[in-house]
Amino acid sequence: MAAVSPVPRFDRLRVAVAGDMIADHYVVTEPRGLSREAPVMVLRHRSEYLGAGGAANVARNLRALGANTLCLGAVGRDATGRELSQLLASEGVGVSDLHYVAGWTTPTKTRIVAAEPRRSRQQVLRIDREPDAPADAETRARVASRVRALAGEIDALVVSDYEYGAVDLDLARAAVELARGGTVVVLDPRRQLEGLDGVTALTPNVGELARFTARSPERLNDPLQLARAAHALLSKIRARWLLVTRGNLGMALYGEGCPEDGLSVDASGTGNVTDVSGAGDTATAVFALALAAGEEPPQAMRLANAASGVVVMEHGTAVCTPEQLALALPLSPAAPPSSPSSPSSSARTVGSS
Repeated sequence: MAAVSPVPRFDRLRVAVAGDMIADHYVVTEPRGLSREAPVMVLRHRSEYLGAGGAANVARNLRALGANTLCLGAVGRDATGRELSQLLASEGVGVSDLHYVAGWTTPTKTRIVAAEPRRSRQQVLRIDREPDAPADAETRARVASRVRALAGEIDALVVSDYEYGAVDLDLARAAVELARGGTVVVLDPRRQLEGLDGVTALTPNVGELARFTARSPERLNDPLQLARAAHALLSKIRARWLLVTRGNLGMALYGEGCPEDGLSVDASGTGNVTDVSGAGDTATAVFALALAAGEEPPQAMRLANAASGVVVMEHGTAVCTPEQLALALPLSPAAPPSSPSSPSSSARTVGSS
């Protein structure tokens, strides 16, 4: 049996997460057959539960690895917002800076999953409930002000952008101020880059990198084109590192101390993928923690890759514990000084946001 690899002491770290808080609502069903009313499947309701998505899922992952974690953001003053806040608090995440906004809808993704008894669940439909606009300006200003007040008090800040407006220019500038003061600041971007020039690292997936650099995602399957896109984004935002999650092709790292064509790892883990939901959140959380713990970026990527390989084996947005990470790390390949793997690489799907 392979020796268990050491995992950094993440429980010594203080970390904050700012961004879009999302509720993941799961409805578990069993198929009953075809409807006589329309050519659709009839599903029998079995159970339902609420999970955390977006910045809330990043926070859960950070806390599961032992970090002292604080959530900064907004939820609606609705039943879903209260339940999401209670879920985070029950897992030890600090929610005192989570603001309840009257008349605002907590972003919610309802996933209908179906399976016959003793069969793996499959997602058959997703319904999104979304606010019509970002939370009010006063709430967003309070979040940015709180980020500034954390200077010198936290080891890392993760900014999670899911396009619901939490990551505005004021928050971006506050995050950069922390980075300039020596705090590790990692951005998981969806669209917002304005004002974020100078963060420690970015963790986009291939689709996001393609969007930011006006390329097609298919084009970035080519290692040379991937490296060119990565350097184009790095030159635009001047982050120290760029970690690209590449789905079943693993991950690639660019920036300080890396060769021009980057460092890469194949996807980690064994067995078949169950659910990729939230794997990108896990990758961002672990990469940020590892950098804050003093790990070199290639090892931080390896840790992030190993953790992503754990959570894709679970249903829904899952977390990785230190014990699971220690067992998974020996199965996660180290990054050689070579270009990212080609599309023919035989790897599993991990790290999708």
